[in-house]
Amino acid sequence: MSRETVEYVVEKSRELMAAPSCSKEAKEAAQAWLDAVGTEREAEETKKYIAELEEDIVTAEGLTAFAESEAGAAVFGGAEAAKKVAEHGRELTAAGKQYCDCPACAAVEAILAKKEELV
Repeated sequence: MSRETVEYVVEKSRELMAAPSCSKEAKEAAQAWLDAVGTEREAEETKKYIAELEEDIVTAEGLTAFAESEAGAAVFGGAEAAKKVAEHGRELTAAGKQYCDCPACAAVEAILAKKEELV
């Protein structure tokens, strides 16, 4: 993996960890990967990191479905806020976007775009 790719993924990993919408598991995986960069554990942690990111990224359709659920209403601060998030998810889908565009999902999408270079 090139130095440029490593630097890019390090930057995006830090963005991911700073995102309010980042899951605990993704933060832990990002930190483990950052700690392993340049060590003999890098390849192993890279595989684990990619697996976690692929599990965590939310599709635009998934965002809509979650926002329309009771759990979504609880997470997004009530039915009205969740309704707006669901509408945003539909707008993303209509625009041909595959994934949620929250800061965490945007960082994950950027990292996963470099997947082939990472492994």
